[in-house]
Amino acid sequence: MRLTTKEIAVFGILGAVMYASKLIMEAAPNIHLLGVFTIAFTVVYRKKALYPIYIFVFLAGIFGGFAAWWVPYLYIWTILWGAVMLLPKNMPQKAKPIVYMLICAAHGFLYGTLYAPAQAILYGMSLQGMIAWIIAGLPWDCIHGISNLFCGILIVPIISTLRLADRRM
Repeated sequence: MRLTTKEIAVFGILGAVMYASKLIMEAAPNIHLLGVFTIAFTVVYRKKALYPIYIFVFLAGIFGGFAAWWVPYLYIWTILWGAVMLLPKNMPQKAKPIVYMLICAAHGFLYGTLYAPAQAILYGMSLQGMIAWIIAGLPWDCIHGISNLFCGILIVPIISTLRLADRRM
C-alpha cells in the first residue's frame, strides 16, 4: 500500500485526533470515541485505516509508556477494524448507522474479554484467573458497550465529513 503525501499528512492528523480524543475524555472511564473513529476510518479508507489506528496506538505507547497495558492495543483495535472490513459494502443506507453502532457497542462489551488473553500471558494467569479477571471487569465493559452504542451515533456523520474532505482535496 503506497501512500501519497496527502495521505501521510491526513493519517497522521487522524491518528493524533484519536489520541487527543482519548485524552480529553479520560475523566469519564471507558467512555471515548476510539471505536467510533476506528469504524469511520475503516469504512472510508479500508485497509489504509490501519495507518491512523496504529499512529494512535504508538502515540498511546509513547505518551503512556510501553507497558503491559499497551500490549493488547496492538491487536484490540485491529479486531474492530477486521469486523468492519467484513461488512458488505452495499448495505442499505438505513441499516448502516444501526449496524455501525451495534458493532461499536459489541466491541465495547467484549473489550475486557479481548484484552484478557494478553494480560493472562503477561501476568502468568491461569484460565480460571483470566476468567475471574474478565468477570471482575464486566461492569466496566457494560459502561464501555453502552457508551460505544450512544457514541456510535457520530459514525455516519464522521464518514460523511471524511468523504467530503477527500472530495475537496
